[in-house]
Amino acid sequence: MNGILSQYLMRTIFASTALVLIVLLALAGLFEFIGELDDTIGDYQTVQAILYTAFRLPNLAFAMLPIAVLIGSLLGLGALAGNSEIIVMRSAGLSVRELSGMVALSGGVLLVFTALLGEFIGPPLDTYARNMRMEARSEQDDDRVGNEAWVKDGSTYLHLEKVSPELEFGSLYVFKFDGDRLQSVAVAENSGIDENDNWILENLRETQFQNDGVQVLQSSRSIESFEVNADVLGTSLAKPMSLSARELLSYITYLRKNSLDATKYETEFWYRVSRTFTVLIMPILALAFVFGSLRTGGSGGRLMIGVVIGLAYYLASESLANSGEVFDLNPIIVAWLPTVALMVITVFALSRVR
Repeated sequence: MNGILSQYLMRTIFASTALVLIVLLALAGLFEFIGELDDTIGDYQTVQAILYTAFRLPNLAFAMLPIAVLIGSLLGLGALAGNSEIIVMRSAGLSVRELSGMVALSGGVLLVFTALLGEFIGPPLDTYARNMRMEARSEQDDDRVGNEAWVKDGSTYLHLEKVSPELEFGSLYVFKFDGDRLQSVAVAENSGIDENDNWILENLRETQFQNDGVQVLQSSRSIESFEVNADVLGTSLAKPMSLSARELLSYITYLRKNSLDATKYETEFWYRVSRTFTVLIMPILALAFVFGSLRTGGSGGRLMIGVVIGLAYYLASESLANSGEVFDLNPIIVAWLPTVALMVITVFALSRVR
């Protein structure tokens, strides 16, 4: 009996959530596309803007899923309550705890879907979309393709003048320090990383600063070994929102090892984890609301409640994340505070249900 009811509740929540998510993605995609039309240049025209928007939709879906689940659960469960189906379930002997467990099962499935979307689908497509846009905008001018990058490897600093999405490098400057003293400066006309993560430097000219003078060394080809590999370099060029949780953890480890500030990436990592976990809470929170005054209310009222709570959660999360970076607050506390607040509200609301 409980298995049949769980499946029924799950289908209701899934259907409503999918509908809400489609509407939210349609609006977000439209605004994204309109914003891209203002930046068309070179080979980046309307068709490319449409493709860029389409590839970014999975990442946008990951960001919107907590709100979509809340609104969808309110609409789906609210409809069941309006048809007195929730009352019938209670009359059949189901307690609030049992109903909460059934609804939480739906949240658990949605949590797994959200985690897979945010880890394996959204970030790679988002990175591809941004690289495609950069290449299309710079198609007429090869010198504009790529970005400058500074990376640190212990006491060595690397400056790459041009890094393309395929990690093809231009000139490379290498600054080696011995404590606070500059030990040597080297410049290579071309550089790259081979399949073994060795750095290949062509036409290298190195100036070494010694106690008894300056020595200049030249080499047509040099092989160097830095701990900065292709993965770390590619991660350093990507936006935090375009990275998976695994890439974020790897880059955080690299930054800490080199005594660099990792706050931005730590905040993004914990924000992503807490946002994923919030998907589990939203259906239970919706259930607590439909037991109350929303039971006899229309879908418009339930929709308004969902939008208000969802926007409050989103604004609180974004504000705390940005404030945490500015005021150097603990990333874990900043990221989890809105989620913990939702948990407290959910437990309090359920405790008042009779």
